[in-house]
Parts: sequence; structure tokens; C-alpha cells
Amino acid sequence: MKIKTRITELLKIEYPIIQAGMVWVSGWKLASAVSNYGGLGLIGSGSMKPELLREHIQKCKAATNKPFGVNIPLLRKDADELVKVCLDESIKIFFTSAGNPKTFTPMLKENGCTVVHVVANLKYALKAQESGCDAVVGEGVEAGGHNGADQITTFVLIPQLVDALNIPVIAAGGIADGRGIIAALALGAEGVQIGTRFAATVESSAHENYKRKIVEAKDNDTVLAFRKIGLVRMLKNDFALRAIKAENECWDELKLKELLGSKRERAGIFEGDEIEGEMEAGQAAGMINDIPTVQELMERMIKEYQSVLAKLGLIVR
Repeated sequence: MKIKTRITELLKIEYPIIQAGMVWVSGWKLASAVSNYGGLGLIGSGSMKPELLREHIQKCKAATNKPFGVNIPLLRKDADELVKVCLDESIKIFFTSAGNPKTFTPMLKENGCTVVHVVANLKYALKAQESGCDAVVGEGVEAGGHNGADQITTFVLIPQLVDALNIPVIAAGGIADGRGIIAALALGAEGVQIGTRFAATVESSAHENYKRKIVEAKDNDTVLAFRKIGLVRMLKNDFALRAIKAENECWDELKLKELLGSKRERAGIFEGDEIEGEMEAGQAAGMINDIPTVQELMERMIKEYQSVLAKLGLIVR
């Protein structure tokens, strides 16, 4: 079956399913696989230097003839170089995050690109719309990685965005199966962005230890930390619990930055350090019990979607 929304029309995809552009996870293998099976794959440039991004784009082009895009965190000091590489390689779909969408959106639109910006509250969603973005991703605090300081949940955020915006809304945070897709569409979203569930797939470039920790996670195995220096949701481990303890002891920003150090994300996600790495993941980890291929996962989610839709039809009748 096909699911038609403004998002599928905008991105020219079969299903309104976008794979999040995650650091150390979303390389060309994952992005091309998601695109090949009807969704939109995103290369996560947040952990790439410009030339490595170019390599991933070129490999993705060779692996799929379907649309794919690139996620660019605007807080990166070299964001302009990453954007240039994308334009050089004729990328037409940009998902931007962690910064002001006005920085690049007008220029990208002049180059015929589609721009989607990730937001965590209504204020920034309206700014994204004013900046000329074609859509927004409304990301609830259930999501893994960096989160909005307001800590608004997906179920509360999405209806408010839908009511206030003219552009389509993509829901993110806590979505890992067909039930979540149905729920998001019922709230008025016209697509979903899924991160942690795609992180635990065969094609994900993350370390097997990280994938295993996601599978082992239960409902309360993620924590929010570093509120003073940038809220992050991660899997519980020795480092995460030390970070929580430091916050409870009211450490200042400087000491927290020293505790965080550098390359924690790489250590946890890409190198598989289960003790000292920052293993970013969303609360949906508690719903994940296996490491399928992208094809298996996409087919499963669509079957779940169909099953739930049929049940809802019976209830309505």
C-alpha cells in the first residue's frame, strides 16, 4: 500500500517515513537502504568532515536511484562547508537542526532545494515557517540525542504545531513501529522521523555493542542529562549516571563540560564503549527487541500500520 500525504508528495517517497540523520549511525548504507524501500534516508553529517560527507553522498547515489537527503546540524562551525559539499553533489533535500534556519534556508531555496527544520517547540516552528522552510520535524523529548530545553512530549507538541502552521509537520520522538506511525498521523502529522529504531538495524554504521544495548534496554533505561550545557537523552551507563550525579550536585557549566569531554558520542555509538561512551538513544529503545535489516523493518512497520488501521476501522464501524 501507499500512504499519501503532503510529505510523501514533497519528498517524492512512497511512505511518510524518514530515517533520522544520526551521528555515527546514518551513513550511506543506512540512508540508501531506507530510500530503496520506500522511505527517505538521511545521511547524518554531524559526525563527518566535508570530504567524508562527499564520499558518503557519492556512495549513496551509487546505491539508490530514489530520493535521499542530508541532515546538517547548524551549530557545526563548518556547516557552510557541509552545505557547499551537498550543493556541489546536487543534493536537493536538506534537513537542518540545532540552529537558526534563516542561516541557509533562503540560499537553499534559491538553489531549488527542499528544506525541513527540526524544532522542539512552537516558537521555533513558526520561525522555521517564516524562514521559508517547506516542513518541520516536531521532535518530542522522548527522542534520543539532543533535546529541547522545554522538554515537550511528542503527543503534546505535534497537535500544537499542526494547529498553528501552514506547512506540513513530521513527528519525531518515541516512534518505532506502525502503531506510532498511525498515532502520529492521527495527531495531524503528515510523516514521521524515526531514529533509534533505525539505529538498531543491520545497515546502521553504529557499533554492535551500541545496537545490543538498545535491544537490551527496558522502559526506564534512558536518562536526560546536561541540562545546563545542552540536554541529551542517552542510555544508562556509568558515564550517564555520573553526569546525573554531577547535575544533582549542582556542578557549574565549566565542570560539566570537562566531565563531558570530547568524542564521547563517537566512543559510545561508533566504538562501542559501554562504560564511558555517550550512547545516545530515545525512549523507544524499550520497544526494540531485535536488529533487523532495513527491508525487514520497513515491511514490518507497514504491516503493523495496515493491521492497526484495520482494527480502527472495525472500532469506528
